[in-house]
Amino acid sequence: MSKRPVIGVFDSGFGGLTVLRELLRHLPGADYLYLGDSAHLPYGSKSQAAVTRFTASAIRELTSRGAELIVIACNTASALALASLEATSPVPLIGVIGPGAEAAAAAPAGSTALVLATEATVASHAYAHACAAAGLNAVEKACPLFVPLVEEGWVSGAITEQIAEVYLRDVLIADAHDPESAEATPSVIVLGCTHYPLLRPLLERVAERIAGIPVPVVDSAEATARRTAQLLPYATAALGEPRIAFFATDSAAKFARLGPQFLGREIDHVEHVDLDD
Repeated sequence: MSKRPVIGVFDSGFGGLTVLRELLRHLPGADYLYLGDSAHLPYGSKSQAAVTRFTASAIRELTSRGAELIVIACNTASALALASLEATSPVPLIGVIGPGAEAAAAAPAGSTALVLATEATVASHAYAHACAAAGLNAVEKACPLFVPLVEEGWVSGAITEQIAEVYLRDVLIADAHDPESAEATPSVIVLGCTHYPLLRPLLERVAERIAGIPVPVVDSAEATARRTAQLLPYATAALGEPRIAFFATDSAAKFARLGPQFLGREIDHVEHVDLDD
């Protein structure tokens, strides 16, 4: 096919730019529309009805601008809204939770995954359900301090490393006197928040120090990009530089300022849009 597909990417803010970064790497033959609903973040404090309503509005906005497939690059929206919106969406929808769980199940690491996520995503147990469907046990761990640390740019250093150690130590060390504990000790880590890929090198280092061996880390953003590439194989070949349009429902200047650390490239312009609630 000669026509470049247009992929919409939706998140509650700019964390989903880590998903866009992986999509650009795996599908350079597509063009992209990225919408960050920064007026309503954080989604984690909203009801399921509200998150579903916001997500439905974002789908309408992106499809009106030509999106032919939409990646829900928000773990909360993937957990709370995706299932109910798939049947009525005019274009295919891809969430980040299913691909992340399936990638963890395919890793040759063992039968139990440690899912690091926000409190809202952990409370939904969406990863636990997705892991179970993929034949994998899951231990879900809320890491509420990671998002503000990443947004402050503290993706390395002693403070962030100490916090990561606190989060990981109690779930990666088996009880030597409890065989069941040893069997259930996670042997693969799933990054269940779009901010967390920026912490991946630090988390790998801390996990290896605690466990005594390297612990594989699965990035749900990368897994989602691979899933999308399976649906659009003709977009995996580079056909010139992808065109990317950025939209935000609030704080466009902040989006443009903080977004590059997630995307890995400069963001020249962010257009303000209002979603119909």
